[in-house]
Amino acid sequence: MPASPQDEARAALEAAGQLPDAEIDLAATALQFARIDAPAADWRRAAETLTGVARLAVASAAADPNADGGDLSARRAVLTRVIHELFHFAGDAETYDDLANANLIHVLERKRGLPVALGILWLHAAEAAGWGAHGVDFPGHFLIALEGERAQQVIDVFGGGEPLEAPALRSLLKRIEGEAAELRPGLLRPMGKREVLLRLQNNIKLRRLKAGDLKGALDCTDDMLRLAPDAAPLWREAGLMNQRLERIGAALACFDRFLDLVPDGDAAARIRALTIELRQRLN
Repeated sequence: MPASPQDEARAALEAAGQLPDAEIDLAATALQFARIDAPAADWRRAAETLTGVARLAVASAAADPNADGGDLSARRAVLTRVIHELFHFAGDAETYDDLANANLIHVLERKRGLPVALGILWLHAAEAAGWGAHGVDFPGHFLIALEGERAQQVIDVFGGGEPLEAPALRSLLKRIEGEAAELRPGLLRPMGKREVLLRLQNNIKLRRLKAGDLKGALDCTDDMLRLAPDAAPLWREAGLMNQRLERIGAALACFDRFLDLVPDGDAAARIRALTIELRQRLN
């Protein structure tokens, strides 16, 4: 029997999970996550759109001598034009919590998405153009940064490619955390490719939990672990979700993996005590 689209996608995630972070194809891996949640969707057409974005980014970069020379504002303008003006992608502020906004296939179809989904398109285009860029783990609102030799330019991709200097970042932080919030070290921490993809999928996991779909949230977590098999917090979450679903054997396997990765500390002590309790229930 041939493998199902979901089986193919999960195998691709497991293969990506064995790669060094720098070798992960960000957009292609996001597409595999999307295939799992939307097995009937046309993922090949979505892949063609990604190729089109990359090709246009390459051509546009080569046509702009300032961008080609390293001017970050020129590079931002090129990517803004490609992604938001020519391909018409935009942030979905009207139906923000729609799960489709975190599924790259649907984002490519609808031209709407969450900040992190749009950020993946920006990072995909920047990489195709040969420009350094990374995700930014800003509280509550995914950003990207274009990398220069001595500086970086932080960009709000959900806002259509708006550049964010310190006053705008401070204002954004206050909207998210309250008026008492102030800029602090670590707010612009660069994210690796795995982190970006996990942040994308975390949106799906949290929305499923909010809707009471514990099984769906666990499935999402299991798929995240295919890409990040050493992500200790995810093993802990998977264990707790399995426990709530009365899958005690699966919960214990997850907790054991967590303890392999985090053998010491308060969290390890709590999980170790919980495993003792669960094993007693099995006897």
